[in-house]
Amino acid sequence: MQREERRQRVSAAVLFAIGAAVLAASDAVIVRALDGAVHPFVIAFFRALFGIVLVLPFVALRPRVLKSSYALGQHAVRAVFKLLAMVAFFAAFSIGPLADVTAIAFMSPIFVVLGAALVLGERPGLAMFSAVLVGFLGAVIVVGPSASGFTVAIGLALAGALLQAGIQLVLKSMSRGDATSTLVVWNLLLTVPISLVMAVPFFIMPGNRELALLALQGVVGTSCMGLMTHAMSLAPASVVAPVDFLRLPLVALGGFALFNETIALTTVVGAVLICLAALMAARSRGVKASN
Repeated sequence: MQREERRQRVSAAVLFAIGAAVLAASDAVIVRALDGAVHPFVIAFFRALFGIVLVLPFVALRPRVLKSSYALGQHAVRAVFKLLAMVAFFAAFSIGPLADVTAIAFMSPIFVVLGAALVLGERPGLAMFSAVLVGFLGAVIVVGPSASGFTVAIGLALAGALLQAGIQLVLKSMSRGDATSTLVVWNLLLTVPISLVMAVPFFIMPGNRELALLALQGVVGTSCMGLMTHAMSLAPASVVAPVDFLRLPLVALGGFALFNETIALTTVVGAVLICLAALMAARSRGVKASN
């Protein structure tokens, strides 16, 4: 009975993760569709604003979700890191090849391994050490031999991946005291005012087309967060993480179909290595946690 229940939970987690991957790919395509008409900080503000509109009914029905074990300042620091990571990725998606940027974004789990060793004092085993090397090799292949080389978009994607890894390390400790729903809600609530302050110097009211895309992005982004969070609650990261790699071919397909982007062989090879490294890191951390 327990085995059947576990199988059902894993199957549900995979389905939720597939949905999250589709939405995450759509998020990247929406940013590119804005075609630079909206500044990345303004995109982040409207994304959070439209997202919180979806979440407020949930908060009204379950006000206890706001009860946290941590000070408001700790949530604010995490929200700032999350905001900067979003802005870095938005800027990268707006100016760089979607497939290249997405491939580099998958470096985040490798950075988590390095951060856990440097900050938390964890000792990476052979599998984790190998994951770092394979991921680094994949990034070099995507960046080095390609015709575009190390562009601003690639640099922004690397910065976003580093910031995302920092957020994961912070979540690793905060998730011990707060429920995932509490962390998600506080992140959205604080991101709105923080992003507004950062967006003011660049703020120009978007047109109707841009507002429609931003509203869609708010729904897509918040739904993606909810699906992935629920998937992680149903199954180990070692099961859910590989499904997230579906984002890469979906983003590449969107770039090709909508923006006539071609995919270089170096991007494909490098992306495969980076995804393999992220999978190795996820499985290794999953095994370590279970032990």
